[in-house]
Amino acid sequence: MLFPEDFLHYVWKFRLFERMELQTTGGEQLEIFSAGMHNSDSGPDFQNARIRIGETVWAGNVEVHISSSDWQKHGHTTDDSYSNVILHVVYKDDKPLVLANGRRVPTLELQNRIPDELHSKYHNLVFGNQVIIPCEANIGGVDVLTMHNWLTRVLVERLEKRSAAVIDALNINRGDWEETFYQFLAANFGFKTNALPFELLAKSLPQITLAKNRNSSLQIEALIYGQAGFLDGDFKDEYPSKLKSEYEFLQKKYKLVPIEKHLWKFMRLRPQNFPTIRLAQFAALVVQANHLFSKVLEVKDVKALRDLFSEIKVNPYWETHYKFDTESAPSSKNMGASSIDILLLNTLALFLFSYGKHNQSQHYINRSLKLLEHLPNENNNIITDFANLGVKITTAFESQALLELKNNYCNYKKCLQCGVGNRILKSG
Repeated sequence: MLFPEDFLHYVWKFRLFERMELQTTGGEQLEIFSAGMHNSDSGPDFQNARIRIGETVWAGNVEVHISSSDWQKHGHTTDDSYSNVILHVVYKDDKPLVLANGRRVPTLELQNRIPDELHSKYHNLVFGNQVIIPCEANIGGVDVLTMHNWLTRVLVERLEKRSAAVIDALNINRGDWEETFYQFLAANFGFKTNALPFELLAKSLPQITLAKNRNSSLQIEALIYGQAGFLDGDFKDEYPSKLKSEYEFLQKKYKLVPIEKHLWKFMRLRPQNFPTIRLAQFAALVVQANHLFSKVLEVKDVKALRDLFSEIKVNPYWETHYKFDTESAPSSKNMGASSIDILLLNTLALFLFSYGKHNQSQHYINRSLKLLEHLPNENNNIITDFANLGVKITTAFESQALLELKNNYCNYKKCLQCGVGNRILKSG
């Protein structure tokens, strides 16, 4: 039989083996009260197990191997952390286990106790010729409750990992949530293509500097376009000329150093997504929404959160321009619904979760998950593949969870650690 040690961990953890008339290889009767807690760190595989061998009840650690001889191969012989193992669980007992102090460790051999059907399911799942994910033939039939519970767990895992970057930035910003939110929001305004220059812009132009000029939209726009490097030329239009004049004064006043203009990317972008337009939207948001993160914490209704962004109006100049000094057909440059939803997903939901996690407030964590439940799912190849396999996907809650599932479980065939894989293996 071909399987890794993880499979035996799974079999032991859920006691998926024949338990009638259990005996150790030494012939003593064995009864399992608790398999113990699975240990993912160094040391024995399961901790705090409770078993009865003969007439004695033991509490302690359990080690699992394919073969008894693996104990020595894995270097446990000289490791004191394994000296209190109460049971050695193996597929094949090829060598009696005797510790340095002379104690013979009781051994349970599973070679003839694992159902052939279970092993066959596992082998097909992990070693089959699947194209998309290991369980592609079965995932569509997994019950709704199992899918929801597991997707909730992996979504929280995803948010916890992403929130680590938020907390790192928060520490750099000396606990200033508003400044940290401002920096992340700016980066997400650039979406993937211009995320870096937007992030550098925000870090070069602290929110406190913008706050000092919030009563003048022209000065806010001058600061943002100037720091972005777009005001370094000569202009024929009145609007960019005014911006340049304002920026030259403000740059000296605040001793500002703009970022490099060449960092911004226009190629292969729809004009509506040009960085000049995204900067106009960002400037309008800064003008109209002071202390934005505080507002996000206060506003509980999803529609009201959308309104924070949908109500911002860019400078009228951009109604007939995509770039400075280049006129275009009139069109609205205000933020569209899909762009707003992306910001709600990538920034607001993340920050509500991070804030709740940091302050040990389940209220904000729940609000984050609720927000994702009210946002539409993303459309990409991974989500399309899951949908084609029969998985129901209607919200960002589900699509974000499935991205985490694919990238951190399916791609590594962690079926034994996956709630969906567990359900498939246990199903009749």
